[in-house]
Amino acid sequence: MTPRAGKNEVTKISEGEYKVKVTAVPEKGKANVAVIKILADHFGTPKSSINIIGGKSTRVKLIEIS
Repeated sequence: MTPRAGKNEVTKISEGEYKVKVTAVPEKGKANVAVIKILADHFGTPKSSINIIGGKSTRVKLIEIS
């Protein structure tokens, strides 16, 4: 994840690995909320089915989509 990016975008790196850029700042979980919203839009799934299960305070995150 790249916070404070120029635009929101999702780029596929490899199978099951994506790079997410968000315009949100990494304060008080705002960037994590933005990542969940962007991934929900990208995969066409509800936000409630996306969970950050690892790396909540780092740039590398482990995300579960159920």
